[in-house]
Amino acid sequence: MNTTEQVEKILADTSLSTELQSIAQKVLRKERITFDEGVYLYEHAELGYLGVLANFIREEKHGDKTYFNRNFHLEPTNLCVYDCKFCSYSRLIKQKEEGWALTMDQMLDIVKKYDNEPVTEVHIVGGVLPQYDMSFYSALFTAIKTHRPELHVKALTPVEYHYIFKKAKVDYATGMKLMKEAGLQSMPGGGAEIFHAEIRDQIAKDKCTGEQWLAIHEEWHKLGMRSNATMLYGHIEKFWHRVDHMEKLRKLQDRTGGFQTFIPLKFRNQHNQMSNVPESSVVEDLRNYAIARIYLDNFDHIKAYWAMISRETAQLSLNYGVDDIDGTLDDTTKIYSMAGAEEQTPAMSTRELVNLIKQVGRKAIERDTLYNVVTDFENVVFEEEQKPQYYKLPVVN
Repeated sequence: MNTTEQVEKILADTSLSTELQSIAQKVLRKERITFDEGVYLYEHAELGYLGVLANFIREEKHGDKTYFNRNFHLEPTNLCVYDCKFCSYSRLIKQKEEGWALTMDQMLDIVKKYDNEPVTEVHIVGGVLPQYDMSFYSALFTAIKTHRPELHVKALTPVEYHYIFKKAKVDYATGMKLMKEAGLQSMPGGGAEIFHAEIRDQIAKDKCTGEQWLAIHEEWHKLGMRSNATMLYGHIEKFWHRVDHMEKLRKLQDRTGGFQTFIPLKFRNQHNQMSNVPESSVVEDLRNYAIARIYLDNFDHIKAYWAMISRETAQLSLNYGVDDIDGTLDDTTKIYSMAGAEEQTPAMSTRELVNLIKQVGRKAIERDTLYNVVTDFENVVFEEEQKPQYYKLPVVN
C-alpha cells in the first residue's frame, strides 16, 4: 500500500472526527492547515494517524531518501553571561572553574585535527562571553576558510549574534553582512527555544527575544544565505505555544524561503534548573515530529538529532516525517550528553550511520550543508564489509 492509499484508508475511517477528516483531506490535496488545526492535532490526533500523514508528505518530498552529513563541532566555551533554566551545558562566569574558554589557536588546532578527514562542515556554537566579539569571530571564520576553503562554516545563533552586534554597536543587517564577508556560510537553528514571551521569559530571560531571533535570520536570508530553525519542546510550554512557534517560522519562510530544515529539540532534564519537569515520552516525540512535518509545509526538511533522542528513536522518526538525522558527530559536542541524552559520547562512523538508515528501509544520502548530494550510499559496499564469495559449481555429466 503506497502512502496515498494509506491516507485514503484514513479518510474511509468513519470513526474519525470531522476535524481529523478535514485535515487529512488538506494533506492529500497539499493544502496548508490552520493554526487551530495544528493545535487540534496536538490535542486529539493519535500517533498512527499522524504517522500516515507525515510520512505521506515526507515521501512526496523525498521518497525514501534520508540525509546526513560528515561534520564536527567546535564549541569555543561553555561559559555564558545568560542563565537559561533548561541548559545543562553552560556555566555562569562565576562558575568558571567548571568551564572552558578556548583561545583562537586552540580552536584552529581542533579544525586542523580533521585535515585528513572527509568532513564537509564545522558547526560552531557555544556560550556567550564578552571576549568572543565581532572581531574575534570574524578572524576565526576567516582563518578557517583560509586554512581549508572547502570546509563549510556553519556558526553561531542569534543569541550570540544579538550580543555581539549590540556590543559592536551595529544593526543586524550590517552585522550579518560583515559575518558573511568574514567567511560565515550558514547559521544553525539554536537559541529559538519557544518564541512566545510567556514561556521564553520563564526559561531564557534576558537573551534575545523571539522577535529578535527571527529578525536576525531574516537579515541573513536577505543576503541570499540559508539557515536552520529549532524548537525546544516538552517542558512547561502548552501545545498552542508550539504551534505559535511554528506559525512564526512558517510566516518568515513565506517571506524569505531561507530556512532549510526544522529541528525539534527534546528537553532533557538532567543537571539543569528544570530537573523537576518530566521529559516527554517517545510517543510524544514522534507525534511532535509528525505534526511539525504537517504544519511546516514550506520547509523542505525535518531533522532529528540522533545524538539527542537515541539511535532507535531516530530510526522510528524516519516514518514520522523526518528525512534528516544530522551528521557523523564525534565526541567534540557536549551539549546533549551534559543534559542526559542517551548518547554520552555521540560518535557514529559513516558506515554505522548508513546502516542505521538502511535497517529501516530508507536510502542513505550523504549531503553537504546545503543539501547537495555528496554520496548516494544505496549501492555502496564498505571496504571492511564481507564481500560475497562465488564458487564454480561442479558439473555433473
